[in-house]
Amino acid sequence: MKTKILLLSILCGIIALHSCSLDEEPYGFYSEDNFYKTEGDAKAAINYAFATLTYIEYSRALYFMGDMPTEILTTKGDASVDNRALNLWRIDNFDTNGTLVNFFKYSYIAINRAHAVLKNMPNTDIDQRLKDQYMGEAYFLRAYNYFCLSRNFGLVPMHSDLVETLHQTGAPLAKNMDEVYNLMIEDCLKAEELLPVYNSPVMGRVDRVAAQALLAKIYLYAASAKENNVPLYRDMSKDVTEMYAEAKKYAGRVLNFDSNYAQHTYGFENDLLSIYDVENVTGRENIFLMSMHRSGESEGQYSKISKMFLPYIEGATIWLKQGETDQYIRSHDGWGEYQTEIDFYNEFEDDDLRRKHLIADKVYNANGEIVAQWNPGGGGNLEYPFSRKYIDPQFDGDKTSTRPFLLRFTDIAMVYAEAAGPVPEAYEVMNFIRNRAGLNDLTPGLSTAEFREKVYNERKFEMAFEADRMYDIRRWGKIGEIQEVIDAGLSENQYTFYPLPQEEINLNPSLR
Repeated sequence: MKTKILLLSILCGIIALHSCSLDEEPYGFYSEDNFYKTEGDAKAAINYAFATLTYIEYSRALYFMGDMPTEILTTKGDASVDNRALNLWRIDNFDTNGTLVNFFKYSYIAINRAHAVLKNMPNTDIDQRLKDQYMGEAYFLRAYNYFCLSRNFGLVPMHSDLVETLHQTGAPLAKNMDEVYNLMIEDCLKAEELLPVYNSPVMGRVDRVAAQALLAKIYLYAASAKENNVPLYRDMSKDVTEMYAEAKKYAGRVLNFDSNYAQHTYGFENDLLSIYDVENVTGRENIFLMSMHRSGESEGQYSKISKMFLPYIEGATIWLKQGETDQYIRSHDGWGEYQTEIDFYNEFEDDDLRRKHLIADKVYNANGEIVAQWNPGGGGNLEYPFSRKYIDPQFDGDKTSTRPFLLRFTDIAMVYAEAAGPVPEAYEVMNFIRNRAGLNDLTPGLSTAEFREKVYNERKFEMAFEADRMYDIRRWGKIGEIQEVIDAGLSENQYTFYPLPQEEINLNPSLR
């Protein structure tokens, strides 16, 4: 992993302008005199900003931070010290933890690249429609990364303009959560105003619906965190009831419940396996899907996410059963870095198709014969049942098209349900999600508190292995219930947020 100093990395990111997009030729250095002169230059700039998310240190960190510290995942015994520390809540190295440091660094590089677009795009002589789109995407990207940063680190340095010199890197810490959330909300509103709605999802890019989806998540996060008395959020000036209402409003726009914002690009997939079909890039669930494809030349352009979830099985090609059919699809084996916690696996209801179809406890050969399996009582030759949300039957060696799901329609449907409470529309979407998984409807007549608790619990199974669980636990104020946190004897001040990287504190005089 890269260990360059954060602030120098941000500055180098400004200078070393080359595109990581799969559909763009690499770009070299662009000076102020020749950049953004054409539509191609403008497109390269926004692609370059989004490409930050595909860096290996960023994309893998999503799971190490979003699932590994929870009851969903564990890791192998010979994993890196940094990643085992996240798994076991060994906080003594958190301020120098490589996974946390790199995620922090690349989030700010993405923010700075968004700032470059926001600074240079207004003066670019291109079609106004494209200019609005790229500006809207830059606002979205800035909000998205501040959301990710604040969920993990709490109050963070607030860069609101392009960093072009070392002198500009010393941004002050946000005064409070209101300051962070005000920026994110304003950015999402600008993005919603500027962005079009795509006719079909576009891998690695976002449209108006993505801005509405992100805004809904932002409002729900703050509302639930304040209601559950989470530090920093408990002091926000915003009203909990009003924030729930805003989350419901913007999620409702995504779900087509607002006739003034009717859009039919996105929706539920009718079966679970279709959601995770790597060839289904334009699937209706994919509001914001990370851009990775097996044709890429370097990791980040292609993905090894599947290698992280799959166990090692003699370095072999394996086959996995497709639901209840007699069809099998091929896959490589893996490294066993993201391993399913057995207690979590056992929590699924017996009939839950999310366990039956999306977690594999058997692997087969090309003839459909079992070659490895996991046995609850031991004795099997498969170390653990593994998530098969990330499978690419057309893999090319280690190169796959498996991609993180950054915003998914079902996620936003559950955001709507939690924010709205037990209204008919919320029951409707929750019952669809449960029925798709082979389960019965939710109990009718629940109170608001009971209904929200049901949604919270449903999210654990629906969003498993999608780097989301830790943030639900955090905003519900339940980190103290994680067994490893209990075992470590951590206080609320120690576990609520990760500490800012020590190197950032050393280099930024505003933080000392």
